[in-house]
Amino acid sequence: MSASKTKTESGTARLNLTVQTAVNSPGLPTRTELRRWLAAALGRSAAITVRYVGNAEGRRLNRAYRDRDYATNVLSFAYGSIGKGEVLAGDIVLCAPVLRREARAQGKALVAHVAHLTVHGALHLQGHDHQTGAAAARMEALERTILAKLGFADPYAGGG
Repeated sequence: MSASKTKTESGTARLNLTVQTAVNSPGLPTRTELRRWLAAALGRSAAITVRYVGNAEGRRLNRAYRDRDYATNVLSFAYGSIGKGEVLAGDIVLCAPVLRREARAQGKALVAHVAHLTVHGALHLQGHDHQTGAAAARMEALERTILAKLGFADPYAGGG
């Protein structure tokens, strides 16, 4: 686990980031890239594990926690706040084969797609969802704003 101080709109926050790779998938974004994207999406200190998985683990987790029998691109597991400093705790699971397939199908660079879904996962950890049209619109607007600040194009342009 590595920690660093990150500037947020509300001051300085700490990000403890653990990256796990459970699948052999060359070319996935680095810890440095993940840290930058998470820092941009977080409004407070956090302890987050990002885990890259393959289809089997992605499917198993999606079935166990969402009753959906397929591997999905991203899953977020929020554990609430820990410690006196109200540190946000959670896991983000990224299914590498699904991400690659989606990026290809959408004509996007893998790095842009993973950045989007990392930000998406971080917003879920903070309580955002897309269960209603209004909530989805708010979450997508946040994603667009964060990704634009990071230098990425609108992930929803062109239906992607």
